[in-house]
Amino acid sequence: MVDSNELIWREYYTRLHSFIQSRVGNSSIADDILQEVFVRIHSRINTLKESSKIQSWIYQITRNAIIYHYRLHKTKELPEALASPESDSSEKTKQEIEGCIFPMIQSLPEHYRKALMLSEIEGLTQREVAAKQGLSLSGAKSRIQRGREMVKEKLLNCCKFEFDHRGSVIDYKEKGKSCDEC
Repeated sequence: MVDSNELIWREYYTRLHSFIQSRVGNSSIADDILQEVFVRIHSRINTLKESSKIQSWIYQITRNAIIYHYRLHKTKELPEALASPESDSSEKTKQEIEGCIFPMIQSLPEHYRKALMLSEIEGLTQREVAAKQGLSLSGAKSRIQRGREMVKEKLLNCCKFEFDHRGSVIDYKEKGKSCDEC
């Protein structure tokens, strides 16, 4: 029988690592913080009151671990996204949309899917994607860009978005009864 901690690990490991790495800029530091995040999840899983809010709960633990890292090391300023966290409703909206993006990426043709998985999910640079897939840099950039456009098109076909003055999504509504991609 697979326990809930293992399911959480499988579901969130890659996304959390990318989330952390994009905020600390170092893969080995991201590994250390991610390990701490999973220790906290394991030790506090029994405090989660509503299982439907597990993703928000996990990302809050992750943000707190990143903030703790910056406070402990005091070598860099706290990233703006962490220093002034988004409202709960805005964060919930973002997480719901992120939950749809992964299945949309999975539905792309293989060469676009692989390029986006490497760049957007695993956090590799476009140069690293090119090397890993045996492509020229311009070829990798094209695949990533086309893949992003395909996902954007799928999102726009599925939902109507509302943006703030900076271009960030603040709300969305499904266009039909439900989106087949999510």
